[in-house]
Amino acid sequence: MPNKRPSCDQCQRPIASCLCDLCSPVANLVAVLVLQHPKETAHAKGSLPLLQQSLQTIDVWRGEIFEQLQSKLDLGGFENILLYPSDGANQETLIATESKRPRRLILLDATWRKSYKMLQLNPALQTLRRYSPNIKHPPMYLARKAKKGHQYSSLEACCHALSELEGDAARYQGLLNNFQHFNQRLLRQRQR
Repeated sequence: MPNKRPSCDQCQRPIASCLCDLCSPVANLVAVLVLQHPKETAHAKGSLPLLQQSLQTIDVWRGEIFEQLQSKLDLGGFENILLYPSDGANQETLIATESKRPRRLILLDATWRKSYKMLQLNPALQTLRRYSPNIKHPPMYLARKAKKGHQYSSLEACCHALSELEGDAARYQGLLNNFQHFNQRLLRQRQR
């Protein structure tokens, strides 16, 4: 049996791609639930591990079809908001409106094509209010190519959405800076 590459006890990644030095806890006020497509779990370039180790209130469910999703989303009394391009609904009211319930941002971690399929396969997601952050710069993620200029990594989109929903961009700037370092690391590894 071949020897397995040594991995970090904390982040479970190979030592050469350990993320621990880039993780710093962020106390997010809006909870995050990530629905991750199974094919994303094996991507070494994925931004979710860094996000998962940095946010204090985050859950990750893996799958493509989520059985009884509506009843699971109803647990905890959250106001669930889907991080996905809006169908034209007025998002300004979502930022300005105080919620009586704690908010939870739901993020689909997949390619754009697979995330659209997940949306279609899970009718409970289609009923949720959608939100897409107003990001004014091109995607930071150069290690994985986006086909369109508005396609951001899960980490980037999540940080910008949380910044807007919570009204505190400074809270997530450190994590975005760490993501830039992670991205630069991936680009250096590719050049070797």
